[in-house]
Amino acid sequence: MKTIQKSILIIAGESSGDIHGSGLIREIKKKNPAIACFGIGGDRMAEAGFDIVYHVSGMSFLGFIEVLKHLPFIRRVFRRMTRLLKEKNPSLVLLIDYPGFNLRFAKAAKNRGIPVLYYISPQVWAWGEKRVKKMARLIDRMIVIFPFEEDIYKKEGMDVQYVGHPLKDVVKPSLPKERFFKDLGMDPQHPTIGLLPGSRRQEVDHLLPEMLKACHGLQRKIPHLQLIVGLAPTLSDEVYRPLMKETDHIQMVRNRTYDVMAYADMVLVASGTATLETAILGTPMVILYKMSSLSYWIGRLLVKVKQIGLVNIVAGKSVVPELIQGEVRAEKIAKEAMDIMSNRQRREKMKKDLKEVSHILGEKGASERAAKSVIEFINRPPILNTFARSGEVNR
Repeated sequence: MKTIQKSILIIAGESSGDIHGSGLIREIKKKNPAIACFGIGGDRMAEAGFDIVYHVSGMSFLGFIEVLKHLPFIRRVFRRMTRLLKEKNPSLVLLIDYPGFNLRFAKAAKNRGIPVLYYISPQVWAWGEKRVKKMARLIDRMIVIFPFEEDIYKKEGMDVQYVGHPLKDVVKPSLPKERFFKDLGMDPQHPTIGLLPGSRRQEVDHLLPEMLKACHGLQRKIPHLQLIVGLAPTLSDEVYRPLMKETDHIQMVRNRTYDVMAYADMVLVASGTATLETAILGTPMVILYKMSSLSYWIGRLLVKVKQIGLVNIVAGKSVVPELIQGEVRAEKIAKEAMDIMSNRQRREKMKKDLKEVSHILGEKGASERAAKSVIEFINRPPILNTFARSGEVNR
């Protein structure tokens, strides 16, 4: 009797999804190397044994207007991926965050009778829980990373498993502090600020110029202040070069983001997953968030939470300062950064609160627990997946 190889179509549309997807794929392959994984992902997922159909670097857009500009491309990708549902007939579709695309794709998969698992939940607690009712019709299992997400999906009667945050497995510096600074020709004893302007082109364009302007002003006030800019692996040097007009006393590093987070005295960081990574490493930060004005105001009409930074949302209070939209100005950035650098009491309180955030994110081993959940689901007898193969899904 011929054994049918199992396969998983995975869609991770952003850099953070590439990180989480790589850990998951690696653990799945440990448990069953024969499972084929393909779809939309990045270099990290490829290194774990993933077959890339579309690269994540071409899929990450910030804001409603930016998405509208790229709709023809997004539609082409969607059509290609839905054709793969028919051509490859995967055993399972696994979606990682990226809700605008992935919830539509979940419907396409369900219409073909293919079970759908969702890993790294959309931020339904920010967008309102109406989306949960739609997800209950489309998703066969939610694998969630925040403890408060479990109850949200259980209320809708969904199959949900909490595994903890996969960042706890991977966030750690790659080099000792002395070696890191030596490689950069910098002094580990001098005050240092890390600049992390995000993984999307739009974020870098909006944030990096104001970050640099603020820090150049701080260099006149703080003796021997060192600056390190963390470059996103998904963006080329050409994105940064026009913005880096003054490069004296500034180092640029790629693929050493965790070293920057760990060893800087504080960081200026774009809102997103990087804020949680910085929290795990316990480094004080200022969160920055800016997009096109129209996209921002549309978002504010829809978003239900007061704060934007994941660190503050997880903590349930304001742990670190947020500068949003019009507040992203050099003078305001410099004021917040100067206060953190000069106020030891505030800095130590922030470190204590960040340690608590890291604790809330759970224990190590999230990727292994998520892989176990995926393997268990894919190995279930077909009769248990009957509800996932019930034909057309209504809107």
